[in-house]
Amino acid sequence: MPDASGSTSFLIIDQGTSSTKCFLFDQRGKVVFSHRIKHSLTRPNTHHVECDPLEIFHACEHLIQKSVDFANEHSLHIHSMGLAAQRSTFLFWDKETLEPLIPALSWQDSRATEIESEYAQYSKMIHSQCGVPLSPHFGGLKFQHLIRNNDQLKSRADIGDALYGTLSSFLIHQLTGTPAIDHTIAGRSQLMNIQSLEWDNELCSLFQINQDILPKIVPALGDFGEYNGIPLACVLGDQQSALIGQGGMEEGFLAMNFGTSGSVLMNSGDRPLQYDGLLNNVLFSNKESIVYLLEGSINACNSLFYWLETTLGIPHEEMNWDSRCENATTNGIMIPGFSGLAAPYWKSGFKTIFHELENATHDEIIRAGMESIGFLVNDIFHTMKTEITDKMIPASGGGARKPLLQFISDITGNSIGHSSMKDRTAYGVFNLLKKAAGESIAEEMVECDQIFTPKMINEYRQEKLGQWHSALKAAELL
Repeated sequence: MPDASGSTSFLIIDQGTSSTKCFLFDQRGKVVFSHRIKHSLTRPNTHHVECDPLEIFHACEHLIQKSVDFANEHSLHIHSMGLAAQRSTFLFWDKETLEPLIPALSWQDSRATEIESEYAQYSKMIHSQCGVPLSPHFGGLKFQHLIRNNDQLKSRADIGDALYGTLSSFLIHQLTGTPAIDHTIAGRSQLMNIQSLEWDNELCSLFQINQDILPKIVPALGDFGEYNGIPLACVLGDQQSALIGQGGMEEGFLAMNFGTSGSVLMNSGDRPLQYDGLLNNVLFSNKESIVYLLEGSINACNSLFYWLETTLGIPHEEMNWDSRCENATTNGIMIPGFSGLAAPYWKSGFKTIFHELENATHDEIIRAGMESIGFLVNDIFHTMKTEITDKMIPASGGGARKPLLQFISDITGNSIGHSSMKDRTAYGVFNLLKKAAGESIAEEMVECDQIFTPKMINEYRQEKLGQWHSALKAAELL
């Protein structure tokens, strides 16, 4: 148990797509120290997106050490450590040396699109058994692509002297010496049975995966081992952590998070909910209980604006997409294809569609890009149907900016709240570490510093939605 003096702290590593952050929280939930290290993605080919797993591990090591140094300087005791991580980034590494055998394939990577059609007849079975749809962004198809294009990997996978798993499981192995993958991230593998929460024999056979090369599946909250004497007590998917950080411990709680990607997330209680086009996964787990998650994911959020910087030739410091969008209007439609459409359409990487934007200004194109996020949120809401209530829906993350949240409110007809506290992902892990330490945690909705209510007249809203769906149909995506 943490001591009463207030000198106890909790260390959180938030490992994201473009950077890794560390946070020290005191017992009251105040961040007393934080630091960030950026890292790069490489795009060696169309739809190929990779990162260096050792670069990211060394960033984690450095951040942990900086946190320990701060704690020592301020007489703080680090009670335990937690990791929030991106969920669909996969790699092979050596079982003994722990050296990566390939760069990690980012969650954005869709190079396995070329073999997706071979598995189309199994798509319903895959979704039903593992909770995620057939998509090259997830682990099964990525595995198949890799072993088909690398004989050495195939040989090592066949004999079982390598490991295949997520970036989070690689980091756990490096930090603690034991490979493991938690329930919340294992759900993105296309290999874990959503009911039994074990590797599914039928799915592993379908993707020709020897289970000896897979890390052990464990609860999100538990004993992962230690790193330099600090217990690693929680590993959680970043979006799950964001929902918990917004107060999403109650069944039916709905929230949104917008970072490099985005998600609409709902706590579905003690049962997985099956909706075509949506994911069901584990929200969090320990030895005693499982809480499930219903999710609609959006591949392109902040990553869309980075892509537009390059496409439109706008220097990063001049992008300021929220300011540009606030002062622009458009009747054109953009459908981002560079990383594919996720929920509820699940269309793999395709050429981005600019519909009725031929003579548009840069700001109008950026506005159309931003609106695509809102349209997808609306489509996810529509797919969830009865799960959506008229309660205010909170939104967090670096992409949760005023023009986007106002457009989501306008196009969905819901009130949207902006979470006043930054770094909700880290705060979610902090809450679970406190729970594991036997302390009470915040379960109520977080405070919002801005509330956005619908301002768009219904006729114009219907016109905008009609344009969006017409563009989807013209592109044969609907």
